[in-house]
Amino acid sequence: MSMDTFDALERRDPQEREQDLMARLPQLVARARSAPGWASILYGVDPERVNSRAALADLPITRKADLKHLQKQAMPFGGLTATPIGQLARVFVSPGPIFDPEGRGPDWWRFARPMYAAGIRPGGLLQNCFSYHFTPAAFMVEGGAARIGCAVIPAGAGQTEMQVQAIVDLRPDTYVGTPSFLRIIIEKAREMGADISCIERALMGAEALPESLRAWFRENGVRHVFQTYASADIGSVAYETETGGVLNPGMVLDEDVILEIVRPGSGEPVAPGDIGEVVVTLFNNDYPLIRFATGDMSAMLVDTPPSKCGRTNSRIRGWMGRADQTTKVRAMFVHPSQVDNITRRHPEILKARLIVSGRMANDVMTLRCEVRSPPGPDKTAAIVESIREVTKLRGDVEFVARGALPADGLLIEDVRDYA
Repeated sequence: MSMDTFDALERRDPQEREQDLMARLPQLVARARSAPGWASILYGVDPERVNSRAALADLPITRKADLKHLQKQAMPFGGLTATPIGQLARVFVSPGPIFDPEGRGPDWWRFARPMYAAGIRPGGLLQNCFSYHFTPAAFMVEGGAARIGCAVIPAGAGQTEMQVQAIVDLRPDTYVGTPSFLRIIIEKAREMGADISCIERALMGAEALPESLRAWFRENGVRHVFQTYASADIGSVAYETETGGVLNPGMVLDEDVILEIVRPGSGEPVAPGDIGEVVVTLFNNDYPLIRFATGDMSAMLVDTPPSKCGRTNSRIRGWMGRADQTTKVRAMFVHPSQVDNITRRHPEILKARLIVSGRMANDVMTLRCEVRSPPGPDKTAAIVESIREVTKLRGDVEFVARGALPADGLLIEDVRDYA
């Protein structure tokens, strides 16, 4: 590791990097075709001919939104893994359900790069507040920390007073987790009169991080605030960097992904700099992904000077919303199909829309239901329980008269204040 970047790969000449990625593409496609799901998706494709971005753009898109259907047809991974399940390290379960694999290699999720860029170094101590329950985010951090050579407090989410006390007693220098939970910890520490000033840096993901909240963290002693873009399917996609205490523009791409920005609903690349859907091709022997459409929106940075951090890879503008109605609430995806699931469980609901409101770190989820007449307390409680059971999140219910909801096809409406 150098003093400024994790390794020499991050400082390569861009042309050298591009040539290397294109040279590796045929082997990746061949590896993917060894899995039955990819063999079907890529039927008739000659891997040796897929050796350029133009050839890659001719291949079909596979959407994250399709995973639930594909996995039901061929449990548990839709035939998209090239490694037998018993040779994997872990199997994760996300709401949907959607199942995600983790292989046995070191830093399998490639999380050491964003952690190193955030200033995490050998011998450090970090408090890992991503959930260890069914989902992979916490294990992404564990793998990156092991590769860097730093220690981890496996705190997970919740138990806020214990989180504060652990920081007071153990003095970690870094928080890793969601922005909303760090805010809750800071507010709890203030309420307890506890000194958690040892937390000077934070690496955060899974939620939006508006500039107002980033500034709030700095005002409350967290001087270095970084955002990472990752997913349970891909692992690290891109991450922020800093030079001299100042953030560099955009987010640097991981060295093992080819990223395209395409027109939502199609596989057609947009013009450089235009906003579109993020499509990732991932070099991973266990779970190769070919033109995997994430549903996230972003844009490439163009006509910008090289990053001052010394990393030469392409940069994106970061997460810019969703191409569909799927949204994140308290770091968990909520899908339109889940709203439909809740509605079908309760015949008294004629139509429903999930309203996500509040401010960052204080999300409020309310299922607004059209009914002929308001149900009694027992049925109301049953709907609230269905919200929790289906989405794994707490939510309220609000009843409105028949015809009160707009006829615009929306099942989820995000009205949060990100200012």
